[in-house]
Amino acid sequence: MPVLIASPTLGDLLKFELNPSYTRETVPLKAGTSYPLGSVLGRITASGEYRLSPAAEVVGDEGAEMAVAVLLDAVDATDAAATGLIAARGPVILADGALVFDASVDQPAERVTKITQLAALGLVARTTV
Repeated sequence: MPVLIASPTLGDLLKFELNPSYTRETVPLKAGTSYPLGSVLGRITASGEYRLSPAAEVVGDEGAEMAVAVLLDAVDATDAAATGLIAARGPVILADGALVFDASVDQPAERVTKITQLAALGLVARTTV
């Protein structure tokens, strides 16, 4: 019998949101990748586009190393830039285990740094069951 695996849903990520009209925004996402639900994003200063927030500054994508948002829907931007719905400010509580980080964020301290940057915006990650 095959094993069925359900894709994550918004309910798996978003545990509390005071007012979606205040906390959410629609933003441009940089082309070249498929962004899963829960992606931790940074904003590229020069273009204003968002991308997965890397652990350190990336030439050409300066500014994105600061985590500023979490993507609330999966977006395929592999072929062209796209728009996505983000949690941009709190109060919001997110499931820690549902957050998706850039591949360069591979150390526990880097992950804690990203979570701390989000918390400063009211986007609080909590361990949930």
